[in-house]
Amino acid sequence: MQKLNLYGILLAVLLTVNMPLFAQTPDTSLRKYPKTLNFILMGDWGRVGEDHQIPVAKQMGKTAAEINRDFIISTGDNFYPRGVMSEFDPLWKASFEDIYKAFSLQWDWYSVLGNHDYGGNPDAQVAYSKISRRWRMPARYFSKTFAIDGDTTNQVLIAFIDTNPLIPEFYTNKDYGPNVVTQDSTAQKKWLEKTLANKSPNIKWKLVVGHHPLFTATEKRRESYDTRAIRNSLKGILDRYEVDAYLCGHDHDLQHLLPTGKTHYFVSGSASEATPIGQLPISKLALSDYGFMTFSIGTKSMNVQVINENGKVVYRTEVKK
Repeated sequence: MQKLNLYGILLAVLLTVNMPLFAQTPDTSLRKYPKTLNFILMGDWGRVGEDHQIPVAKQMGKTAAEINRDFIISTGDNFYPRGVMSEFDPLWKASFEDIYKAFSLQWDWYSVLGNHDYGGNPDAQVAYSKISRRWRMPARYFSKTFAIDGDTTNQVLIAFIDTNPLIPEFYTNKDYGPNVVTQDSTAQKKWLEKTLANKSPNIKWKLVVGHHPLFTATEKRRESYDTRAIRNSLKGILDRYEVDAYLCGHDHDLQHLLPTGKTHYFVSGSASEATPIGQLPISKLALSDYGFMTFSIGTKSMNVQVINENGKVVYRTEVKK
């Protein structure tokens, strides 16, 4: 009888302080957001279907259909191990067309170049845009505005940049050097500043997509020569023009970082390989898992969901205006 009274007292205390009696299961299901611009962000993928590329691609197809995606963004390293040699290279079929074949993925793919892409012929990926229905890389760097829910008075400006020429060490690299020396990094940065300086009242969000991260919790790359070079080149520009988010790959993991300033940094580079990762004080998410991200951008908020190859939402965040 005394034991029963103790249980009664404990139950009363729990109810009084509004504590849950059982642990709640986190919501891992995909959310859909109305009246938004929706896209998938993925990177570091072209491995002829190996190392989880196929299951991630299948999950991308399911997710793309559910969110009614408007397009897909690739953050580079599109073809391993050394890019493609021409727009007719067999890797286009083996690593891209035959892998991402779901109908929901037959929409536009906006892609940037990674360092592995520079091991082949980077301009072949530009040339493929002329013969592909969905591949969109009109130049090594370019920009485009997207209407939110079809409303051209509410737009998202996205600058797609080539980070490889911004790394001094690449100019003497035997693999990347021959295709880097032809580039003018100063001209690209001037173009980027002019693009981001657009003061149209219709532009509600500004995003930049590149391959290399400015910040990363991946231990061997936190202060590596390429991370430092990209940070030195771009951080001031992103801060000056109050860019809302910088999206990249290169590190084979999934990250959300928020250092000082307005810009949120997202790393999505595990569409085909996942490697170990650490943690930084600025890390909101640091996850070694196969997967990709979805972005749903409205006029007042940007919702990001991180999805693994099993279709579980392992992280979500909202950036408000």
